[in-house]
Amino acid sequence: MSGTSNETGDIGGTRFAGRTMVVSGGSRGIGLAIALGAARQGANVVLLAKTAEPHPKLPGTVHTAVADVEAAGGKGVAVVGDVRKEEDVARAIDTAVEHFGGVDVVVNNASAIATEPTEALSAKKFDLMMDINVRGTFLLTKAALPHLRKSTSGAHVITLAPPLNMNPHWLGAHPTYTLSKYGMTLLSLGWASEYADAGIGFSCLWPETYIATSAVSNLADGGDLVKSSRSPEIMGDAAVQILSRPPAEVNGQCYIDAAVLADSGVTDLSGYGGGDDPILDIFVDGRVS
Repeated sequence: MSGTSNETGDIGGTRFAGRTMVVSGGSRGIGLAIALGAARQGANVVLLAKTAEPHPKLPGTVHTAVADVEAAGGKGVAVVGDVRKEEDVARAIDTAVEHFGGVDVVVNNASAIATEPTEALSAKKFDLMMDINVRGTFLLTKAALPHLRKSTSGAHVITLAPPLNMNPHWLGAHPTYTLSKYGMTLLSLGWASEYADAGIGFSCLWPETYIATSAVSNLADGGDLVKSSRSPEIMGDAAVQILSRPPAEVNGQCYIDAAVLADSGVTDLSGYGGGDDPILDIFVDGRVS
């Protein structure tokens, strides 16, 4: 099987009909790819993001993302807000309940990255990563939990965070960013235990390789890096596979996108781009595909 949505039968399906997903930071990139993957299966999607107006260096807005969701076959609502702000997060969850009757899936996608050495990293960037990555994940999940408990269609919380890798290389490469991403992972693993009897599947998803997002293309050598990066659709397709499984099966698991697709029978990933030797992502020591 090939590794594109068109060839895996995900276009125009109804697997997610009636299910409502809330995505943080879903204006573009991986968050939007996950939203579109679910929308192709008929999902309702609420997108919480800050970009209400076009940005000179970033493609799309939360409003264009909703248009993309609806063009893909789902229903979408935009919420302009900041995942760091409790009132904005509450508004996103309230919007999902008002428009679609509840929340079945949360995608903790919003994230900030700064990889400067410790002595060069500003306190402002430290706070930004902790506030978006850890606090934002906490706030959105907490606000959704009462509604996830009521879901009758398979409640899931997917957090875009890596498996815990204690390789000293990753611990020392960018300690603060590592702390913030591992913090997201630890929250997910903690909730998997705390809510083990609630019927909610808490899982993490991380890319095997660089993904061709704005975060990569805006780097100094972004043009070359994008050529060796897979498209965001691989994360969207992997997320759909996870969300199609019973919550208990995925609860407490940390997944790599290529491994999820391999388990689903997708072994040819060439359709996602990146060339013959795509760049391994941060926190990944070796290939799984």
